[in-house]
Order: sequence, then C-alpha cells, then structure tokens
Amino acid sequence: MSQSFSLYPGKSYKGSIKIVNYNDSKDDLHYKVSVSPYGVIGEEYTADLTTVTGRNEIAKWITIDEPTGVVAPNATKKVSYTITVPETAASGGQYATIGVSSNPDDSKDMITNVFELASVIYAEVAGENVHGGSIIDNLVPVFSFNPDAEISTTIDNTGNVHNYATIEVKVNNFFTGDVIYPTKEDEGTFSEVIMPETTRLINRKISNLPALGVVHISQSVNYNGKTSVVEKNLIICPIWFILLVIATITTLVTVITLKVRRHKKSKAAL
Repeated sequence: MSQSFSLYPGKSYKGSIKIVNYNDSKDDLHYKVSVSPYGVIGEEYTADLTTVTGRNEIAKWITIDEPTGVVAPNATKKVSYTITVPETAASGGQYATIGVSSNPDDSKDMITNVFELASVIYAEVAGENVHGGSIIDNLVPVFSFNPDAEISTTIDNTGNVHNYATIEVKVNNFFTGDVIYPTKEDEGTFSEVIMPETTRLINRKISNLPALGVVHISQSVNYNGKTSVVEKNLIICPIWFILLVIATITTLVTVITLKVRRHKKSKAAL
C-alpha cells in the first residue's frame, strides 16, 4: 500500500497502481482515482489528507492517466500515473496518497458499496537531504495482569526526509528458554517509517503469553545508524491469582491467630 521514489527536479516519472475486483457476483466495479496531500498528526501518526504543507506539494505534481473506469468481476486493472517534478522543487521528502474509491456517479446500481483505499507515495527529491533523529524511548514492561505485553518505542526525525526504523522483538519462556514470539503467524522484525520533523510512538501488543509465569522480552531498535536494545523479565500475574494469594494469607493469619488465642485461653485455665 505504499510506493517509493527518488526524484530529480525537472524530471518526469511513471508509476502505477492495480485495482482488483474480487467480487464473486456479476457486478462491475466503478472506480475513481484521486490524489491527496499526505501528512501525519501527533505521535500516533493519524493520517492527514487535507492539510497542505511544503512536504506534500507532490500532490500537485501527479496526474492520473485514467481517473475513472470500470473493472469486471474477478479482474484486475492497471492505472498509471505521472509525476512531473518542477525545476524549482525543493530537496527533501514529498508525500501524497493515491486514493481509489467507488464511483456511484458512474454506476447504474441503486445500491452501491462505498469504499476508499489509498496508496501512500514516499518520495525524496534530490539535493541537500538530511537524515537526522534519535531513539527517544525503548520501553518494555516488567509486570502485567493479562497474558499480553504492550511494548513501545518513541523515535524522532529532525531531518528533511523520511527515514526507516527497524524493530526486532523476541519473547522466551524465562524458565525453559522456549520461543514464544515470534510465531509462524507473526513477524518478529518489522520496519516503520518516520516522517521528517515529527516524533512517532510505535506500539506493539504481544498476545498469547502464559496466563501466569515469567517471560524474557527483548526489543532491539535500529534507527539512523544507532541501536537500542532493552531486555527485561516480565512477570505475568492475573488479578484472580493475587486475590487468591491474599485470601490464602488472610486465612492462614486468621487460623494462626485463633489457635494462639485458644492456646492462651487453655493455658490461663490451667
């Protein structure tokens, strides 16, 4: 759902997207393609497709060859686009989305399923490009009430072009050393983009941990030529177990107290 380009001022570049109609019925897919500026809001990177900045001028440089059309059921259509970079384009990152949505205006159906998907364009205009930034936090928990763990890392980008962080997470049983994560279904190593002049909070939830026990968690973050590794032992202890321990201790204390009192009474009676 993303495409990358290295651009030079005054040059033109071709790209394309594929629109697939997986509909098993006989309905055609009436689509329209549009271009929007792309940015992010906040550390959690909420997509912003409306605010125009100097970092998403590329939205004006893109033209779609066939912005509307029809795709038959179980068919695929390639839609091409052209990026024409102005001679005066500033160096650094440029970002946009190519959105594909249903086109009810072109459909004869009374009921149309409205949808919208987008492919993000990550482009870098050649020139004085600066890759800067650092790993601010690398956090691994040490206690959890639930059989899951929330790990996170916070990374900033002080440069003028996007950069990528590589994160590797491993979880092993503390006592046996058996690998718990990654599984066959999950990838332990993944990459995340960090936009220029932003700070990003990257969270990942690891589930299917033991309901009660201790696991060893390692998170390695590689970014901008630097690596941060944090390893901690996570104690997983559900609330019911804590309540059970408290109830057991309370019961034992009560039983011992009653026995002591009875013993004192019996001794006093003698």
